[in-house]
Amino acid sequence: MSSVHIPAVAVPRPAVPSRLIVAMAAGAGFSVASIYYSQPMLGVIASGLGSDAQSTGMVPTLTQLGYALGILLLAPLGDRVDRRQLILLKSLVLAAALAGAALSGSLPTLLLASLLIGLMATVAQDVVPSAAMLAPEAERGAVVGKVMTGLLLGILLSRVASGLVAEALGWRAMFGIAAGSVVVMALILARELPHLAPTTSLRYPALLRSLAHLWRGQPQLRRAVFAQGLLAVGFSAFWSTLAVMLHDRYQLGSAVAGAFGIAGAAGALAAPLAGRWADRLGSHAVARIAIGIALLGFAMLLLDAWLPRVAIVPLLAISAVVFDFGFQAALVSHQTLVYGLAPEARSRLNALLFTGVFLGMAAGGALGAVVLAHFGWPGVATLATVSAGAALLVRMR
Repeated sequence: MSSVHIPAVAVPRPAVPSRLIVAMAAGAGFSVASIYYSQPMLGVIASGLGSDAQSTGMVPTLTQLGYALGILLLAPLGDRVDRRQLILLKSLVLAAALAGAALSGSLPTLLLASLLIGLMATVAQDVVPSAAMLAPEAERGAVVGKVMTGLLLGILLSRVASGLVAEALGWRAMFGIAAGSVVVMALILARELPHLAPTTSLRYPALLRSLAHLWRGQPQLRRAVFAQGLLAVGFSAFWSTLAVMLHDRYQLGSAVAGAFGIAGAAGALAAPLAGRWADRLGSHAVARIAIGIALLGFAMLLLDAWLPRVAIVPLLAISAVVFDFGFQAALVSHQTLVYGLAPEARSRLNALLFTGVFLGMAAGGALGAVVLAHFGWPGVATLATVSAGAALLVRMR
């Protein structure tokens, strides 16, 4: 299928202002955080709404489902319309959905709000391609890395924040605060973000069909998606089983598990470094190095059986910093790589990449739970290590 696109004017791009980079990083972080706030609050939500644990567990499930649908159905629109308008519209709807969750009087209402939160939280996947579009080619990796730092910090710190706020003020307060933060984010982006012209005139059905065309025609895209998706399996397996393991083995509560998000966030701070390295050394080389670092971090978990009990929690924290560094650096490298494949299709390329990441996350969560139940924490460590090793093999081709 031929893709009709609007050619870009070949003029040098100025450097992106620092305040705009900060605004985009915050926008990506606060929007993506919306899909994780509910996870540490499920027990409180169930008590508040008088629902059972299994039914309340559908809240994060529907949020993740909405996010997956939004990546596939809404993120490609960034190539078709002015990204600034799309970002602001989705941000306002996201704030309304979060406010609806705060005001929910029943579980069905909260479930509907959760699905809408997931759909609209994909505004993060509109912000990152916008950063790539605005940045000069020689600085694209560095700018994307800085914005991605905000996104991953939003993921990692959202659970910590929601656990603390829900304990102090209740779960409704957390959703209300989240709605307010998104409104503030939208106002800042409305002031700082320039209009971004569409890069294609394809109608919506053709736009979605072009995803398959891009997938078939870009082997580098497929390799990036497979490598990052496999890495996401190990990443998700660790984070989705950590709280259960800490509770069962060490009788540690959710606050301790949430605090591990801070350890992971330390690794996320290295994202700008990864972006600059990708600009200087090339995305392929940095992706291989990053996956190797993640593999090392996961392999450290295998030391669990040979260390004294007092050393296990520090080992987990150090491992989280190392593999999170590698995961984030690989993601920034792969984004820098795919954004350069077809500049007129960056939103669609981003949608395909993050669909692979999401599938890897979902598979890692499901496999991690099964492996933990049958083989314990050493099984989870082995799963994460093997998946990272497979990602490195894909990237070495």
